[in-house]
Amino acid sequence: MSSSTSHATLRYTAMRIGIFVGCLVFVGLLTYLGVIPAGVGKSNPIWVVLLALIISAPLSYVLLRRQRAAMAEQIAQGVGKAKERLAANQSQEDEVPDAQPKAKAKAKAQAEPGAGSA
Repeated sequence: MSSSTSHATLRYTAMRIGIFVGCLVFVGLLTYLGVIPAGVGKSNPIWVVLLALIISAPLSYVLLRRQRAAMAEQIAQGVGKAKERLAANQSQEDEVPDAQPKAKAKAKAQAEPGAGSA
């Protein structure tokens, strides 16, 4: 795994949270200054958070394109490795000789002493 994709998910998540917090501060400042309405009654915190989410989503989509691609590559590599391990485990199970039918046949032959001679 290359250094650019080693912590891609963590890097993307941290940058996404950073963009949201920046938008939250920006919207809170605009609300405080009266540029945008503060909401109805006591809905101000909910209004500010929802507006920050709405603004941060397209910003993250555009600004974090490379980080999202690196994260997708990291996840795809992890899924590929998991599939390889699963296939290796399944092939090991297929290669194990089945000793139980022989043991059952031997036990059945011993349990029926008169069945072989007539």
